[in-house]
Amino acid sequence: MGLIVVALIVAVLSAALIGIALLEMNRLNIRFRQALYFAPLKLIYRIDTRGARHMNDADGPVIYAISEQSKLDPAICQALLPETTLHVLDPASADNWVVQLFRTLSRSVIFDKEHLVANRRLLRHLKGKGRLAVYLPAAVEPDEAGMRLYRAVTLLARKSNAKVVPVFIGNSRFLPSSFTPASKAPRKRFARLSVHALPAERIDALVEKAGKGFVTPSNALFDQMALARYSAADLSLGLFKAFVEAAKTYGPSRVVLEDTVTSSLTYKRMLIGARVLAKRFAAMSQPGEAMGVLLPNANGVVVTFLALLSAGRVAAMLNYSSGSANIVSAIKTARIRTVLSSRTFIEKAELQSLAEAIEFNGTKIVWLEDLREMVTTAEKLSAALQWKRPVRSIRSEDPAIILFTSGSEGTPKGVVLSHYNIQANAAQAEARFSISVEDTLFNVLPVFHSFGMTGGTVLPLLYGVRLFLYPSPLHYKLIPAAASKVRPTIMFGTDTFLMGYARTAKDNDFESLRFVVAGAEAVKPQTRELYAERFQCKVLEGYGMTEAAPVVAANTCSQERFDTVGRLFPGISVRLEPVEGIEKGGRLWVKGPNVMLGYLKADRPGELQPLSDGWHDSGDIVAIDREGYVAISGRAKRFAKIAGEMVSLGAVEMMVQALWPENQHAAVSVPDRRKGERIVLATTKPDPDKKEIVDYGKRAGVTELMVPSEILPFHDIPVLGSGKIDYVATLERVRKRLGKSDKAA
Repeated sequence: MGLIVVALIVAVLSAALIGIALLEMNRLNIRFRQALYFAPLKLIYRIDTRGARHMNDADGPVIYAISEQSKLDPAICQALLPETTLHVLDPASADNWVVQLFRTLSRSVIFDKEHLVANRRLLRHLKGKGRLAVYLPAAVEPDEAGMRLYRAVTLLARKSNAKVVPVFIGNSRFLPSSFTPASKAPRKRFARLSVHALPAERIDALVEKAGKGFVTPSNALFDQMALARYSAADLSLGLFKAFVEAAKTYGPSRVVLEDTVTSSLTYKRMLIGARVLAKRFAAMSQPGEAMGVLLPNANGVVVTFLALLSAGRVAAMLNYSSGSANIVSAIKTARIRTVLSSRTFIEKAELQSLAEAIEFNGTKIVWLEDLREMVTTAEKLSAALQWKRPVRSIRSEDPAIILFTSGSEGTPKGVVLSHYNIQANAAQAEARFSISVEDTLFNVLPVFHSFGMTGGTVLPLLYGVRLFLYPSPLHYKLIPAAASKVRPTIMFGTDTFLMGYARTAKDNDFESLRFVVAGAEAVKPQTRELYAERFQCKVLEGYGMTEAAPVVAANTCSQERFDTVGRLFPGISVRLEPVEGIEKGGRLWVKGPNVMLGYLKADRPGELQPLSDGWHDSGDIVAIDREGYVAISGRAKRFAKIAGEMVSLGAVEMMVQALWPENQHAAVSVPDRRKGERIVLATTKPDPDKKEIVDYGKRAGVTELMVPSEILPFHDIPVLGSGKIDYVATLERVRKRLGKSDKAA
């Protein structure tokens, strides 16, 4: 009887393996022998090959550029790539019994891959319409040796006129045979894998696609490899399910969230709390309804956000620093019936008048303290059992969040971002920045700001990075002391905030930092130098906009160029439109998976106004160099036309900042009867002398048109909650001061 059972099991297993082999043979266009070898791996690791279905479509010559994360990767690729493929292995890759077994399926050579170009055998193989598999280091930010290998593969591809197919095996870095240290990637013996391959393209075609002069050939390949890594993220899940998958990957009991007041939270506790609240939110609202969130950076705002995602509602993040009028306007624009807030927060932040204005508008405020008191033991037990399940299923294309533009240059609008948009931007960042479970991110940027939400909250939680939330970026004296206790490795901020912290910080307060990502405003050279000298920390400038969820480009530790905002994130397309008076660069338009669904505007409350063709006008004037680095000249609206020439107000500010680095400055333009416009500088420098600017401008070789016609000293420069200069308020101050001067005259 026992033998019969064993025979039946063997028969069923054999039938299953043959069935899998036939399926993969047809899907991937491989031979049956290969498919049969692959079937056990498919079964053990539940390998999803849907992302690799076009891997073998291209005619030779072809180079498969494989991001090698574990010793199992070559075995998988030897089973899935055509048998004629020559695999270039190094000793570390080949020293594995599985790879040795699978080497019978194809040919392979073992040698120093840095000599790829010089190897005539490989070149002859490719010119003979052959196929070559090269295993590249999986580092997101490769060292110089890694980049030399990218250049070697690029040169080989161009010499042989070969097409390149980037290949990435999702989750293989978590396998026991991973090349990533276990301290950075938790080991999972049977991690669920997926194979992803991009369409075959020649290097020159990739350069052409990026835009002539926008990228070098080796960077084009590097960008494709980043795109392959990004493509491994399952963006169809929706954000709540993506957080659940993160909990499974990095461990439900992993402590991942902490703030200054409440206790720390594990993934599981965070998701249980979200499940409890989600049931309540679902009972008081309609599916897809926007619910306002008026909370500070603390554990509660993350749990509330996750609860809204679970309930299938839209989180409308309200900027409590923008004033009652703006918040009531936002509530009307998004047709918000309910605002979620905390009595403790309102009292400590002295926002009673704001709460009164919200209620006077007819909007109900639901206090989270009241909800917590109403939760029953039965609800908690139910949530503990169902913490992996959302209360309501959604599509990834559904709206997830509404963020309101800062209003730095006009009336705020509601920016509607989908689950897909936000998760895509987090995946794009993970494909550019080297982050791991060893990192702790210290987030001072408020979650009503897109940088604080996606970069400072969603990104770390999706990728196992411990997150510490600090309630306000304006606590210049307290933040360095808090950082000294938390020991973060990553921090986000703005130039203004970073300089404020450095003035009060001790040398060891930020010594744990690996890098700081700065956005929202230009990073001054003094800031970068100060953090490098005092804290041995890189300040990496990035660029984004709320409409792009938000990051479009960023410098990284391995790819950095001063006076730029770095290189574009994978999957983002750009075009530059000519601007009259601007010789270098143009007006930037962006398109990509992270670009918003559309706007909500006050003239049509609650009605999504989508982008007509997927392209968004950033309103910024930029230039892109031949290596793909983006340099921001300024907002199109922040150029003054003086005597027929365009002058960047941002450039004026940078020039004055270099002269008077201890003070803050804001340049605005006002009408001028003779020249069309003239530049007025608002500054915190007491008794500013225009002659100093004139002399400095001459030494720096700038045009005389950049010298402000008037300089007005103020006690301070108005700043928005996001850290940006409030140019609307600044211009109003300037006009009042000029008006008084005119009357006095």
